[in-house]
Amino acid sequence: MRGGARRFRVAVACMAALAPACVRAEEGFDTEHIFGFMIGTDIGNVGEREFQTQTTGSFGKGGGTYRALEHEVEIEVVPLPNFRVELGATASLHDITGVPDIDDRRQFNFQGASLDLRYRLLNREQAPFGLTVAAELHGNRIDETSGAKGRMYGTEFTLALDRELVPNFAIAALNLIYQPEWARFEMAGLSEKSSTIGAAFAGLVRVRPNVLLGGEMRYFRQYEGIGLGEFSGQALFVGPTAYVQLSERSRLTLSWSMQAWGRPAGSSAHLDLVNFERHQARLVFGVNF
Repeated sequence: MRGGARRFRVAVACMAALAPACVRAEEGFDTEHIFGFMIGTDIGNVGEREFQTQTTGSFGKGGGTYRALEHEVEIEVVPLPNFRVELGATASLHDITGVPDIDDRRQFNFQGASLDLRYRLLNREQAPFGLTVAAELHGNRIDETSGAKGRMYGTEFTLALDRELVPNFAIAALNLIYQPEWARFEMAGLSEKSSTIGAAFAGLVRVRPNVLLGGEMRYFRQYEGIGLGEFSGQALFVGPTAYVQLSERSRLTLSWSMQAWGRPAGSSAHLDLVNFERHQARLVFGVNF
């Protein structure tokens, strides 16, 4: 754990040193991409187009070896004021050995596709805070946790708020999340429905004109059924986030979270490694074109 945090700090320091000195800080913040596992309320300007890759890693379960990587390629466009559309395709890699209730698996597959729609209700420049609603719809042929084949459909609804605490220096954000999921597995022919609700908070400060550093704290509760039925477990994740403006058109975001506390239903454990992972990491690279 300490080694992972140390490597994260070293990577951020190296990127900050190598980032072009000519990159200027904007007046205020553009929060569209500065957070790791969260979203901001900004959605870009009309006609803007972006290409983005997002790699997410999940590591550690209740026993054995668990590693899962998702690599998503995305195209983002802003066709109308305050409205953004994103199309994505995802490939996944699973390396699972000796994990309770999950079959051993080592595989690389095309996972699925997604559609992300965002609409900004309040602009932070004209209102006390920014407010955006987002809905990400996805359909997968590979389960993101177990790697099992099947048909998986779900939606992530997010209500995002953010506010500049100190102009051009400190920004804070809040996300409220609801995720209904449905899955039918190919091998067993079983169907599962689940839902997750969560709240996430982030804060970032500008340490250089082109570098932001801060952290994110996310709390989740998982239930059986899409209507928040029987309680399954809960977890709290905390960790650092770094954003680097590499050039006028390109950017990089890094985020790492560890499960600081959790508890599966009916257990006195201090971590929920049944429904959630021990560590999560994310690397996002984007470029305007």
